[in-house]
Amino acid sequence: GGGTPALMIDDLKEIIDHLMRYFTITGGIGVELHPDDITEINVRKLKSAGVTMVSIGIQSFDPGCLQTLGRSSSAFAEKVQLVIKEGFEVVDLDLIFAIPGQTEANLLNDIKTAFDCGATQVSTYPFIDFTFADNQFKALDEKEKRKMLHALAKYCYENNINRTSVWTFGKNGCEKYSSVTREAYLGFGLSATTLLNDTFKINTHSLHGYIERVDSGLLPTSLTLEFTKRQRAVYYLFWGSYALKISRAQFEELFGVPLEKMFGLELLLAGILGLIRKNGATYDLTDKGAILFHSLEQFYTRAYIDKMWNISRKQAFPDRIILK
Repeated sequence: GGGTPALMIDDLKEIIDHLMRYFTITGGIGVELHPDDITEINVRKLKSAGVTMVSIGIQSFDPGCLQTLGRSSSAFAEKVQLVIKEGFEVVDLDLIFAIPGQTEANLLNDIKTAFDCGATQVSTYPFIDFTFADNQFKALDEKEKRKMLHALAKYCYENNINRTSVWTFGKNGCEKYSSVTREAYLGFGLSATTLLNDTFKINTHSLHGYIERVDSGLLPTSLTLEFTKRQRAVYYLFWGSYALKISRAQFEELFGVPLEKMFGLELLLAGILGLIRKNGATYDLTDKGAILFHSLEQFYTRAYIDKMWNISRKQAFPDRIILK
């Protein structure tokens, strides 16, 4: 996951082999990569370690946009080809949209270039001005962000590319790369999160604190949220909405109650407002619903992630964080 796992490239096979001793891994094994870490040797090491999916943080192919982000071009097309040549099942390229100074033409050229390079999926994320990031440029307004997201969706519809979530687009018949639309997951490493049936945990952001806890035989958890049943269900609906589909059968399997019984009124109102449509076994987000989720997710990011990271970067193990 996040960060730069390739810094531990020679340890990844041992880590994956160890996890396989204790867990049944039925999905793919994905690794996120910074373009600077992509070399022929590193790509082969990833493949031999059992990695099947790769996500590359390109951000943009435009030199001006990269300069705004504090990044530099590193022969992106050639780097992507090295990954594709090794035969990974999924090659995801991350792009950022609504970068200050970016035009719609820049953005559409980025996504076209990404798929032309051989990406099976492109993940696009809006530029968010985190308070701790010390950005020199002001973020574009919400109206411009929505306009750019609409342009991305329109381009993909016109080019027979599937919209696989609010912000991701993939080629037909290809597997998806996603680390958030899962019913449960375990987080290892600094600031990683863990989602269980009724618990959400965040690891400390402090390297010293992390090592000290692990050496003492303790979990490096800095914060824990115990879900009520309804909170856990809302969390499931949030990320199900991000993936554009909410499975009625899966919801009942997870929570032991029909979706309509717990959220009947909310589903009715969302349908009346044109945000969702019932499609047999699922409720699917409409384009209007996807745009609303886009705005909601950014609010969630500012109210939750920005505040939590700000505090966690200064306190290794805060007593609590109150989100309002």
